[in-house]
Order: sequence, then structure tokens, then C-alpha cells
Amino acid sequence: MRAALEDWADSGKVGRLWARDPTLWTGRDEARWLGWLGIVDQQLGRLDEFRRAAEDVRQAGLSHVLLLGMGGSSLCPEVLKMTFGRIAGRPELHVLDSTDPAQVRTLETTVDLLRTLFIVASKSGTTLEPNIFKQHFFERAKAAVGAAEVGRRFVAITDPGSQMQRVAEADGFRRVFFGLPSIGGRYSALSDFGMVPAAMMGLDVARLLGRAAEMARACAASVPVEENPGAVLGIVMGVLAKNGRDKATLVASPAIHALGAWLEQLLAESTGKEGQGLIPVDREPLGAPEVYGVDRFFVYLRLTSAPDAEQDLRVEALERAGQPLVRITVDDPYDLGAEFFRWEFATAVAGAILHIHPFDQPDVEASKLATRRLTDEYEKVGALPSQAAVRADDTHLHAALRNHLGRLGAGDYAALLAYVEMNAAHERELQAIRGAIRDRYRVATCLGFGPRFLHSTGQAYKGGPNSGVFLQITCDDAVDVPVPGQKYTFGVVKAAQAQGDFQVLVERGRRALRIHLGKDVKGGLATLRSAVSQATA
Repeated sequence: MRAALEDWADSGKVGRLWARDPTLWTGRDEARWLGWLGIVDQQLGRLDEFRRAAEDVRQAGLSHVLLLGMGGSSLCPEVLKMTFGRIAGRPELHVLDSTDPAQVRTLETTVDLLRTLFIVASKSGTTLEPNIFKQHFFERAKAAVGAAEVGRRFVAITDPGSQMQRVAEADGFRRVFFGLPSIGGRYSALSDFGMVPAAMMGLDVARLLGRAAEMARACAASVPVEENPGAVLGIVMGVLAKNGRDKATLVASPAIHALGAWLEQLLAESTGKEGQGLIPVDREPLGAPEVYGVDRFFVYLRLTSAPDAEQDLRVEALERAGQPLVRITVDDPYDLGAEFFRWEFATAVAGAILHIHPFDQPDVEASKLATRRLTDEYEKVGALPSQAAVRADDTHLHAALRNHLGRLGAGDYAALLAYVEMNAAHERELQAIRGAIRDRYRVATCLGFGPRFLHSTGQAYKGGPNSGVFLQITCDDAVDVPVPGQKYTFGVVKAAQAQGDFQVLVERGRRALRIHLGKDVKGGLATLRSAVSQATA
């Protein structure tokens, strides 16, 4: 670690990062993707614009804001919504980032269509999910408020000249906010993709950006490397990953736990490629020191205004046991602005140490292409290809699981890829399953709800180290939701995404097994949990 710190200091690498020198990474097009370095000052100059946008929504008497997006376009708003909740006198923010029909239905019944503003967030305007979200809710809102008013209930956040800008203008959207083409989705938290929803839900955007500005100054090239919080974190992560500790285990105080989902995407999509990278482990319940291997390191984001005493004790036990631990103090939730910048900077630094391009995502594109081929085929023939799976009601389920999980070895990780509605009941069952696997095999475990993880950890699962053992979990949808203007439905899109995901995992030589639950998701998960208990006994 000391050698890496000295190298960064002696070689002026922080200065090269700020100068946007692509040779710090691979020498390809990295310089095109560093707009996030200067975004904070730009946004501070637009505070009046954010205030006017928030006031416009408030004066319109709207009670809900529903953001429709995926990955980098939705994860920061979700973090803010889950951390700050509803602000008195302001509309409540909700986020839809799943094609699961049950989840679409749940969000539709949660909001009041007569009093909802819809934000369609898509950099390119060509991403499948935001486009079909828009198609669905535009028709639903039109039925509620009428054709003359419906356009005024939508805003877009997109890059200039995108397909989404053209759609927004054609449909008479209330407003179009622009992202910067030089900022990729996962680095866009402090751009309009994060700050417009923040303003509309009633957050103090000036305060959030002020904290980010303080962190940006602390990461400046003039600051000694050993005192630079972003550089030090990135060097630690990069060096540990190169030395076999590539499971970045995130621990956050309960009140800011939602930050982990944003960090997962940032770390996995940025570094998980070319057979290497960080595997982020988020929301894995803390266990006794003996269940952790030598492939881990821990980052503890501790909220000093609302710490968790039990969490403190468990983290201290891990540190005493010799696990590498990075402690980050978060004074209050508005420090999330600082953390967004710190982690973006640190991830870019880690990417330089790993000698990879931290701003592309080649294997995410592979899954998108596989899904597109399947949905195009469905439009032609009205059916998806059949796919082999072990059914949850199969009497040999536990044996299949024992054989599959038995492939786990030292340094591996297990990942549950669940294409079911993301809700508390389902998460409880899946968390119990991952806990049983971790405790039995002493490996890191990950949990992703599909299809949202495809735009997040999916990159590392397919392009990172071949150390994952994957359990894909699918279901039949009890009730489906049509997509206006298409033969395929939301359920068909989700099924195509699962098939495309599995296909690419297999093509990449990953160890994967598909379990199909049928229509009774609750019962199927309970059966799966019992079978995993038998398989790990």
C-alpha cells in the first residue's frame, strides 16, 4: 500500500487524473468521460433553476413524482428517496426500475395518476426499459387527465439530441433537462439525473452540492496524496483487489443503507471487466469473523448522527480478526453529496491501478443485445424460446442445489439473481438463502433483483473474475401488463431479459443454474429456502 501511495505522489497521478490524461488508464477514450470532475461547480451555478423547477411542481399541486429509469438514471434518486423519505409539503418521490409486472402494478396503484409528475430518465433515449415505462404510463396518465394535459405531466432527463429529447418534444413534455454527454450514467449522481429529482422531492440541493464541493476540493491535485480522501480510498481498493481481496463488502448505518445499491453499480460496472475487478457485496448481514475468507475487505460508512451499536460491535470484531477495514464517517445524510464525489473519484483511481477502462461497460451491452434479439423474435412469432430450468416443485431440487453450490471454492462468491418483484417479503427469503450459503461455504454472497442488476452488478458478473456461482431465479407472472403498441408485455420483456442474461453468463463460461418458481412466488421462495437449507446441511 505504501509503495502505491508513493508512486501516485511521485508520478503526479492525481494531477494527471484532473488533467484528464487517458494514459492513466488504457489510453483509449477515457478523457471523453470525465465531465463529472467539474459538474459540482456547474450545478452550483444553476441553483435558481433547480428552485424554480421544484416550485413549479409544488404550485401545480402534484402529490407524487414517479421516476422511470434504470441503473445510473435511477439509483441516485432511489438512494435519496430511501434516505430522506417524504419532505413535508413536497411531492413524494417514487422510482420504477423493474419490468416485473407486479412491480409495475404496485407503483401504479401507489401513486395518484391525477396528481403525479413522471420523470423519464434516460441518457440515450434508446434504453428499452425507460421507453416502455414511458409508453405505459403515458397511456395511463392520458386516460386519467386527458390528451390535452398528459404531456404536461411528464418531464425528461436525457442527453442533448437524444431520441428521448425528440419524443419529449413531440409529446409536449413539461420540460426537458439535459445531462452531459461526457458523464456516464453511473457517474451522473451530481448531474441533473440526481439533482432534478432531489429538487422536486424538496431536498436542499445547495446543501447537498455544497458537501460535494467540499469533497471535490479535498480531492484536488494540490492536496498531498496521503491526505486526499478519494485517492486514498481508490488506492486501497485497487491494491487490495490486485492482491486477491476483491470482495468489497459494504457496511452502512441503517439510515443510509440505501447508498450501497448505488455503490454496487459504480464499483461493479467500472472495474468488473477483462477478467478482474471488484465484486461489491451489499446488505449481506454481518456474521461472526470465522465466516469470512481472505478475499474480503470491508468499508464501514458510519452515520455519526444515528449509529447502530450492534453494528459497531460486529465491525470491531472483524477488525480484531484481521480483516482489512476502511472507516468512513458520515456526519449527516446531506454528506451523501460528498460521498457521491468521493466514491466516483476513488473508483477512477482504482481503475487506474487495475489498468482498465473504468467508464465503459461492454458486457452490459452484451445482455442488452441478447434481450433485444429475443424481444424482436417475440414480435415476429409471438413466443420466446424455451429454456431449461429446475422447477421449485421438483423433488430433486435440493440435490441439484447441492451439486451446484458444491462448485463454490475459496475465493469464489455466490450470487442470487432474482427475477421477481422487489419487496420486503421476497427480500427476507432471499437474504435467508444467501446467509445459509455464506455460513456453509464461507464465501461472499450477492443478491440482485432482475432486471435492475443487469444495469449494475451484471457487468462484473459477466466481465469480471470468473469466481461467481450464480443462481438465477425466475417465475411465471400471476398478472401481466401490456406494453402499448407492442405484442410483447412487461412479463415477456422480463423473461427475455432473464434468458438473455443466462445466455451471456453461459457464453462467458460462468457457473449458473436456473430455478423456476412458477406463479406462486411467495411459496416458491419458501420452498427454495428449505431446499437450500437441506443442500447446505
